[in-house]
Amino acid sequence: MVRAVAKGVHMSPRKTGVVASLVRGRTVEEALTILEHTPRRSADAVARVIKSAKANAEHNHNFKPDTLRIVEIMVTPGPRLKRFRPASHGRALPFERKSSHISVTVDGEQRVAKKAAAAAKPKAEKETK
Repeated sequence: MVRAVAKGVHMSPRKTGVVASLVRGRTVEEALTILEHTPRRSADAVARVIKSAKANAEHNHNFKPDTLRIVEIMVTPGPRLKRFRPASHGRALPFERKSSHISVTVDGEQRVAKKAAAAAKPKAEKETK
């Protein structure tokens, strides 16, 4: 299993979680297609993390890109910035700028390493002779 995490994404975790639940448990290619056609701002952030997990799996862990499936996608609240908005009668009303952490775990079928495949062939040929 391979993970990718985006921290401090400037979007509400509640709104981002709705988009994340659309692709939970799907294949990576299917998830990216769904997010491409989802008209929400947080779809871009979720797609970016899924692409990162896919790249990590392909290049760092030698997984086949066609077999990757989203095992877990989780959105948790990040740090909040406390701010004030001016109101009538000289008052100030507090509000928070919310952020979220998005983590994606993908899993799939691993490729056979070239060295291992090359080493296995001569042994099989020697046994048949």
